[in-house]
Amino acid sequence: MALRAGQLVIMPTETVYGLAADASNPEAVARIFEAKGRPRFNPLIAHVADAVEAESIAVFDSQARALAEAFWPGPMTIVAPVRARDRVCDLARAGLDSVAIRVPGHAKARAVISAFGGPVVAPSANRSGRPSPTTFADAVEETGASAGAAVDGGRCAVGVESTVVSVLDGKVSLLRPGSVTREDLEAVVGPLHESDQGHRSPGRLALHYAPDAPVTINATEAPTDGILLGFGEGVGDPRWSLSPKGDLREAAANLFRLLREADRTRPSAIWVSPIPTHGLGEAINDRLRRAAGFVG
Repeated sequence: MALRAGQLVIMPTETVYGLAADASNPEAVARIFEAKGRPRFNPLIAHVADAVEAESIAVFDSQARALAEAFWPGPMTIVAPVRARDRVCDLARAGLDSVAIRVPGHAKARAVISAFGGPVVAPSANRSGRPSPTTFADAVEETGASAGAAVDGGRCAVGVESTVVSVLDGKVSLLRPGSVTREDLEAVVGPLHESDQGHRSPGRLALHYAPDAPVTINATEAPTDGILLGFGEGVGDPRWSLSPKGDLREAAANLFRLLREADRTRPSAIWVSPIPTHGLGEAINDRLRRAAGFVG
């Protein structure tokens, strides 16, 4: 198996395609950084087959267990104190005393992990800073040359990376929004705490998920040499609409694919219609702000 040989594998998940490696093997993890051109200080998420394996690697309190029971398998990552440092190596954890871990919802992802028999780190299968791939073809185009194997799991259902939640010192904080929303989390564990632990989560660079063309957000129209990614009925060209019916889940699923397709036409710039900030809109706006090169 490619993973046991220290090779990389393109792996589907319900969120985006990942570039997977043996989480315990520093040389294999280093190959991910090389393939992606990824900053070494950015931690990776360890993907495991089930919650029992997760607790063999991380220290879960009652709140972490409640979140795992509510949302796993699925698009939520828990950051907790590391228990088994040798199973997710220092390079994968960016030298931190915590580990980011999740049980993916995609059956093929769990099949790959189960066949391997241990945790795999699997950041998005794109070159660092680029839009994450949500189709097999886009994943292969981005990092296929660096992979020893690739698994086609169809188009990713969610389309944005997992929600990342820290459960440290008895406090639950949202580090990265995703399809498991702030409201979903608070329904399980109550009000979330503000956090200064963002460095424990991947995907927090100011310029991230960016196409080659500059991105402008909260736009109402685009110049004739640009492309407007619309949202809602009658907004822009239907070909470039994130969701003609104004559905946030549809917009999330289409976001990275349309950023990539628009970029291939080599426009002067890409403009994006305003997206509501409630629910899943928090995650979409987070990704768009980073694609535009700022966070605020």
